[in-house]
Amino acid sequence: MLFMANFDASTPFLLLARIHVKPGCVDDYLSLAATTDAGVKDSEPGMLHHTFDQDPDDPLAFVWSEVYANDAAFLAHLSNPIVGDYLAKHAELGDGFSVEVYGTIGAECRAAMAATGLPLKIFETRCGYSRF
Repeated sequence: MLFMANFDASTPFLLLARIHVKPGCVDDYLSLAATTDAGVKDSEPGMLHHTFDQDPDDPLAFVWSEVYANDAAFLAHLSNPIVGDYLAKHAELGDGFSVEVYGTIGAECRAAMAATGLPLKIFETRCGYSRF
């Protein structure tokens, strides 16, 4: 039997942010990522999972893996000053940034994501469940 839940702005979703770092900037970027990660951990209870992972085939490519409790958690993340600082410093150290969302989000969250101007692809949930 397949359990299908109603997915909307109140349900968890996964966001993958694919990052590319400029040559010679990896150490500085890793320091930036660690500072950002610590700040998010301390200030965002709606962030359920937050990691920065390096591509095994490209030492300049990384992925932020983020699980949000709901749309409100993402909107809080987007307005967090530490995230603003991170994005400003990314502009100096990085040369690529795209976002993929896996899950159903509401109109406000979708608009906020689109307003960042980053390449964005949203994969809507069709069936499944979250166990949080």
